Amino acid sequence: MANPKYRIQGLMLASLLFITDQVVKYVMLGPLALQSRRQIHIVSFFDLTYAENRGVSMGFLEAGSELERWLLVGLTALIAGVVAMWMWREKLRGDVLALSMVLGGALGNIVDRVRYGYVVDYADLHFGSFRPFWIFNLADACITIGVLILLARAFLIRESKDVQPASSDAHIAERP
Repeated sequence: MANPKYRIQGLMLASLLFITDQVVKYVMLGPLALQSRRQIHIVSFFDLTYAENRGVSMGFLEAGSELERWLLVGLTALIAGVVAMWMWREKLRGDVLALSMVLGGALGNIVDRVRYGYVVDYADLHFGSFRPFWIFNLADACITIGVLILLARAFLIRESKDVQPASSDAHIAERP
């Protein structure tokens, strides 16, 4: 059974990330007027650049019509529901927190897609003309970091159940 304390922590983190994502996007569109300004130079390797993402990761599954938009909303909501169920059932705190990052980010992008018809992106990391990432937002970063944590934990951390305890009968040889 999943630890109720971990569930609450996961829900709190997902909520915090979701709210923070929406507040940052509000600031980008409202007070900073990034949509009309298009770009705000911050430092030599980072700008705030307005972009409308009508697809999912790296522009895949781009929604070119209203029907496709709502199908994409439904698909991403279904995936978010699966992540929420997984988080609710998960027993390991690290996995719960990683899943909550994915969930908070997914909900932030779903709200954008419902509200605007696209996801608002603004973070533009670049080194000269080289861009290691597409323009992204806080929700995208949360999803990516959460998935990377889950992958790292899956490949690098062994659960205690993988290690078999020594049996009290270990000294007795098995007979064929």
